[in-house]
Amino acid sequence: MKILCVNPNTTQAVTDIVLAEARRHVAHGSQVTGVTAGSGVAIVTTEAENVVAARAALDLVSAHHAGQDAIIMAISFDTAVAEARALTPIPVVGITEAALHTACLLGRKFGLVVMGAVSLPLYESLIGRSGLGQRLAAIEIAELGSVAGYLDAALRERLAREAAHRLARRPGVDVIVLCGAAVAGLAAKLRGALSLPCLDGVGPAIRQAELLVGLATAPAQNRAP
Repeated sequence: MKILCVNPNTTQAVTDIVLAEARRHVAHGSQVTGVTAGSGVAIVTTEAENVVAARAALDLVSAHHAGQDAIIMAISFDTAVAEARALTPIPVVGITEAALHTACLLGRKFGLVVMGAVSLPLYESLIGRSGLGQRLAAIEIAELGSVAGYLDAALRERLAREAAHRLARRPGVDVIVLCGAAVAGLAAKLRGALSLPCLDGVGPAIRQAELLVGLATAPAQNRAP
């Protein structure tokens, strides 16, 4: 199986983080590759920047989907996922939606750790599109302050960790979701230190993409009538 991770911002370091975590989860024998936008926005945080990233995402999908079995949209806001699904017959999975749906299998309500208050409208829109508004219990902000802060791995991890611990103390939260492509892999580091299940998006997205490909390619005799 071949899975393509599409990063529609221009920061190769984010693609590298996503690929490292994707390869930790992918089934034996499968291949994961990544592509990064050649122009556009370094890190997407606002609605205007997300419009720019959507164009980059669709350009990357159009240019690179041939020969792939599934696509992971490796951006916090699942940018252009619906449109990408209209461009290609293979499964396209957004990392945040994958995490949210997985969280709903682990608990009644989830809480989000979000990298910056400026991005809240984009997450609210995503949750609305996913139909999961009633499952959201709380949001905690890891306020990084700038693109430079977002790309500072030590700072990003410290603030996300602190926000996750605050969220774990909030009433009604059963599962914690760390939002953002750059925090891929952080949930695994936090699980032993938190009293609640914790997810980030790349692992669930990879596993769900593999499931969708498997369902689509299952022999006819193994399918229900």
